[in-house]
This record gives sequence, C-alpha cells and structure tokens, in this order.
Amino acid sequence: HPQQPQQDQPPLSGILVIDKPYAMTSMTVCSSVRARLRRGGAPKRVKVGHGGTLDPLATGVLVVLVGKATPLCNAIMEGQKEYLAGIDLSATSPTDDLESEPVPVPGAAPPNTDTLNEVCARFIGTIQQRPPAHSAVKIGGERSYARARRGETIEPEPRPVRIDAIDIVSLDWPVLTLRVVSGKGVYIRSLARDMGRELTGGGVLVSLRRTRVGAFDESMAVGLDDLPRVMTSDDLLPVPAHLARPRPADDR
Repeated sequence: HPQQPQQDQPPLSGILVIDKPYAMTSMTVCSSVRARLRRGGAPKRVKVGHGGTLDPLATGVLVVLVGKATPLCNAIMEGQKEYLAGIDLSATSPTDDLESEPVPVPGAAPPNTDTLNEVCARFIGTIQQRPPAHSAVKIGGERSYARARRGETIEPEPRPVRIDAIDIVSLDWPVLTLRVVSGKGVYIRSLARDMGRELTGGGVLVSLRRTRVGAFDESMAVGLDDLPRVMTSDDLLPVPAHLARPRPADDR
C-alpha cells in the first residue's frame, strides 16, 4: 500500500539519470518511476517527464524529471547529446533500424578509410536531415509512423540539425561503429541511412546507446531494475545549479 503523504513534506522536485533498457519506451520508464514514487507517498498525479526521448531499441542515458523539475525538460533537450551507434552498411530497412526486416544491398563492400573519413566530415556541422518515415514527426496533423504503417509512402520534410562530431570507433564489416556528438532533434537512424547511402548504398541502425545528455553521462546512470521499489525525494538528484537559475532573456 502507498504510504500516506506527510503534510509537511516539501513538493517533490528532482532528477534521475536512468540507463534505459533495450526494447522499452521512454514513457514506460517514466511510468515505472511514477509508480515507485507513489509507493513512497507521492501524490497520485505526481508529474514525471523526460529530457528527450530514446527509441525503444536504443539504450542509455534518459534524464527523468520529477515534480517541480519537469518544466526543465526543454532546457535538457537543448543540451548536447553523445551516442555510440552501430550501422550495418550491407543492408537497408523501411524503418532505418531493426524494427523492420533488413534487405541486403547487392554488392555492398567495405569502404576504405579515406572514403569513411570524407563521408564523416561531410555530415559535421549544420545539415539538412530528413526524419525517418517511421517517426513521431507530424505530417498533415498525423504522426508519420501511423501513415507509414498503413502502407503510405512518406517523405518527411528535411530540417536543419547540428552534428558536432563524428568519430570512427571501428569497422567490423558490415557494422560501422561511430561516436556521434549532436545538438537537439537529430535522428541517428537518419544519419545511419544517409551516411550508409553515400558509403555503400546500405545503412541500417543496428545498435544505439546514448552516453551523454548535456552534463549527465552514463557514469551517473542507474538501471531501472536497480531503483528501489519504494522511492521518495531522498532518491532524487537535486536540480543542478546551471539548470535551476533562470536564463537571461537574450539567452533564450
């Protein structure tokens, strides 16, 4: 049974840095945190949000905000992100990841180091990126993935996004592993598709781990199963000072 809330408790406010498990939605993580807080006496409608969604098949840093901290979601989304991405260069897929069956690209062969470096360099900076057809982008007032699942051919409009760095970690054919540092709104699936198209004609995102969001990195992240079943404000991190202070008007 949930504990009775104590009247003298200050309103809940804080942050959790979660290592999101594979095959779980970001909202399911938030629901799990909410249930644990409610067992600890939090109000039924305690607000729980996150600072930038991760696809179900991705793992890694998900910043969860609780109570009075939830308005900071947007400030955290603005922060720089860092990813470790595995890209299969020998295939394509309708969803640009393993949510759909990969289709082999005939004759795909490993690119040489010079070509790899040249293509990586072309994708650094502000680029025009087309979101995946299977994404939450709205087209005509409806989510793109809903239309794509009905069999419609969907081409979301390209939009400007910022890529700060792309480092080659390894090429263990057919999988190219990259470290990517980016701004907000970047689809790593789209980056995999577009870079792969230039390298081999393939490009399926086969693994994705987010290792950092702003100042929150994976060394701070806690597995969902490692959280206590009953949580209170004592289990939350305080809001960092750089997020808590209001930004000057010209900085917004």
